[in-house]
Amino acid sequence: MKKIPLDATDIRILCAVQRYGNLSKSKLAEMVNLSATPSWIRLNRLKKAGIIRNYYANIAYDDVVDTTKVIVTLSLSNHRKSNFEKFETHIANIDEIIECMATGGGTDYVMKVITPSLTNFQEIMDQLLSAELGIDRYMTYIVTREIKSSQPNLTKLIPTK
Repeated sequence: MKKIPLDATDIRILCAVQRYGNLSKSKLAEMVNLSATPSWIRLNRLKKAGIIRNYYANIAYDDVVDTTKVIVTLSLSNHRKSNFEKFETHIANIDEIIECMATGGGTDYVMKVITPSLTNFQEIMDQLLSAELGIDRYMTYIVTREIKSSQPNLTKLIPTK
């Protein structure tokens, strides 16, 4: 995939919207040290390029409702492309699976699942197993406390020249 070239101002804009979400034109300009119209033009260019995908609220769910969070490592019995595609297509439609990453090594996937209870989590796992997705084995890890959950610092990911 071709990387889109970004300058220091683009990076400041991305960092601002990553941290604060949807900003007004004047607030964005103030935060990135650029006048309002050029900062807005750059922001819209970044959106149009697909670099900024969407905005969302980081809700403190634990303050609203009790949840059970489970990390699941999972391996498939067969490793053909069609097996991976079938699994990935199926789990894409399960709202309780909020993250799923394909991994190398001894595990094929790592998933983060949030449900109202452990019973609800087990129902989801039972449905996955019943769907004949070729699941060979899975391990579950109950999250007892979230220590850190954040977005990466974009400035630390960009190589310096």
